[in-house]
This record gives sequence, structure tokens and C-alpha cells, in this order.
Amino acid sequence: QVRLVESGGGSVQAGGSLRLSCKASGSVVWMAWFRQFPGQERRGVAAITPGATITQYDDSVEGRFTISRDDATNTIYLQMSRLEPEDTGAYYCAGGGYRLQQGGYPYWGQGTQVTVSS
Repeated sequence: QVRLVESGGGSVQAGGSLRLSCKASGSVVWMAWFRQFPGQERRGVAAITPGATITQYDDSVEGRFTISRDDATNTIYLQMSRLEPEDTGAYYCAGGGYRLQQGGYPYWGQGTQVTVSS
């Protein structure tokens, strides 16, 4: 019913910035970003409500990453600043869940790779 498509991933030097985008084809409520490091389970990054009235960040990114939302286009963004090699991984967009409770998100994007070089 809902399709999510991420874009904006790539390779950047440590200390640099990237902005990820995710557009949903259908109506969703909460939307979020998750990421997966090689050999590890998927982890929450940031989540946002309709109208961006509430946001939630994982401690590992708070102060460096900013999530935003355009409800008119059902698009969320993740502005990533001061990137570190430890941020390298596959980033996934999710919709229709609650906060960073990934088990409750029914809609997921295909993922986009972020690589940060030292």
C-alpha cells in the first residue's frame, strides 16, 4: 500500500555532511530513519511525527543529525553533519509506526548506503 524510496546516500570524508531523503507514495503517520552497521542488527536513528511536532533521536546522533518532514509530499529528510566513520552503514526509511520502535513499522524502504572515510 505504501512505498518508501530513499535517496542521498554516498561517500564522504569524516567531518562532512550528507542529506538523505525518503518519499512515501501513500499516507503515513510517524516516519523514521534506521541504520544497520555491517554484522549488526538494525538500530534506530531518528523519528518524527506529522507536522514535526515531536522528534526522537538516538543518543549516538543527537546534536549531529536533524530529521525534518514535509507533510505535503510525505517526505522526510535526515541532515547528517560532522559525520564519523562509525556512521558508515545502510540507512533505511520507515513509515507507519511509532517513535523508534522498529517492530511496529510496516513500511520500509530499500535502503541507501552511507560511507564515511577517515
